[in-house]
Amino acid sequence: MIRTLRNTIGFGLFMALFITACATTKLTSAWKDPAYQKLPRKIMVIGLAKKPVIKRIFEDEFVRQIKVRGINAIAGYTVMADWKQGDHDVIAAKMKEHGADAVLITRLVSKKTVKFYMPGNVYYPPVNYGNWRDYYGYGSQAVYTPGYMAEDEYAIMETNLYNAANDKLIWAAASETVLLGSDQEQIISFIAVMANAMDEYKVLK
Repeated sequence: MIRTLRNTIGFGLFMALFITACATTKLTSAWKDPAYQKLPRKIMVIGLAKKPVIKRIFEDEFVRQIKVRGINAIAGYTVMADWKQGDHDVIAAKMKEHGADAVLITRLVSKKTVKFYMPGNVYYPPVNYGNWRDYYGYGSQAVYTPGYMAEDEYAIMETNLYNAANDKLIWAAASETVLLGSDQEQIISFIAVMANAMDEYKVLK
């Protein structure tokens, strides 16, 4: 399965989630191999991205979140050139060299745009309308904000964890993210959602 990286390296890595109480990333599906009952000892993290800075922020943050949970991890960019990260044999060799028994790969599957209508609002200044004259004046002073069409852009992402011993899929998640906020905020928050999901499926911890 890792060999398919050659065909996906051209996709950009888009990760979005703003750091507030209301997350903009949601899991649309997740799966774990029921036969895999142990925890990885060390995970190599690979994020497919056109921009090197985005790739590095992503991989570093995922490594940090994994290590916080007591599992060792290594960022792919620290041990191989970016253009080599679509090559299965290079990845496998580097994993063996650095003692990684699993590899985590995230890629953009597609993007979509959702259009929606924001209705207008009417604002009335506070007045006393005890008689019809006051009420008429109150109504005539109403301020109307017209409605308008708006749109949100979503990134459809896949995050997969593979077993280094046999290349088999251990855990997979599909997610949908509204593209908002700065790159770094998006990356940190997206990874928090993914790491928590991996906790729930007992892939980490």
